[in-house]
Amino acid sequence: MALAIVHNPAYDAEFPADHRFPMLKFKRLAEVLVEEGLVAPGGYHTPEPAPADWVALAHDRGYVEGVFAADVAKAVAREIGFEISEKVARRSRMASAGTLLTARLALARGIACNTAGGSHHARHLQGAGFCVFNDVAVAIRVLQAEGAIERALVIDLDVHQGDGTADIFIGDSSVFTFSMHAERNYPVRKIPSSLDIGLADATGDAAYLATVRDIVPDLIARHRPDIVFYNAGVDPHAEDRLGRLALSDEGLFARDRFVIETVREAGLPLAGVIGGGYMTDIDRLARRHATLHRVAAQFV
Repeated sequence: MALAIVHNPAYDAEFPADHRFPMLKFKRLAEVLVEEGLVAPGGYHTPEPAPADWVALAHDRGYVEGVFAADVAKAVAREIGFEISEKVARRSRMASAGTLLTARLALARGIACNTAGGSHHARHLQGAGFCVFNDVAVAIRVLQAEGAIERALVIDLDVHQGDGTADIFIGDSSVFTFSMHAERNYPVRKIPSSLDIGLADATGDAAYLATVRDIVPDLIARHRPDIVFYNAGVDPHAEDRLGRLALSDEGLFARDRFVIETVREAGLPLAGVIGGGYMTDIDRLARRHATLHRVAAQFV
């Protein structure tokens, strides 16, 4: 059985090539995965856009309705980093539905990955930091509301702290949020996760991987989740323009392999999302994001 991979062309909201958010990476990642044989042409699992009732399980209803109508206050749009157009609204709905579909497939098959997702700066009240809706939080809340899961573990290894995810689940013992990030990076005001590990600038492969290997098995054993959501951001890479750490391609591969192997050996389903990654070379960036899918395919 091939790895279940979720994608929709609407993940690309068609920003200009020189926009500071590399929107083109989603389209190119989908092409790369076909080129590498990880998915057959036309073989993607394709989500439909999330309805407001799903998204409002994680976000303020008024904010949700504003995004759906492409009518968001300018101050909020500035915090997000771009205007909320109809295409951006549709993309945000689609990515949230995509992560939910990824989670459903993981529950059924053991593992699945999205070609988007990991919008972890979107808080309950609004979006921020290039994140409109918190797709992982939406997926968890929908699955809990349906009774498909009770407990979830979020392993967030994006280079930025997952403040939005922490905000949505603060005080909720059914969801354990773990964020390991560059301490001196965005956001300046961090909202406490269940566990935060802030790393020093220029932390390289050896120290980074040692920390992951020390923490992840214990998290799984202590929290006993029904599903694990893994945010495999590639922005800890030394070449990333928004990262402050110093991981190599080999370090990212070893990280993803350890997390996925540990989760699957524990008999838990894993839903993978791609998280952050910021380079002007879109092909190179997309191939780096594909690390998650290459590794996950080994554990089907």
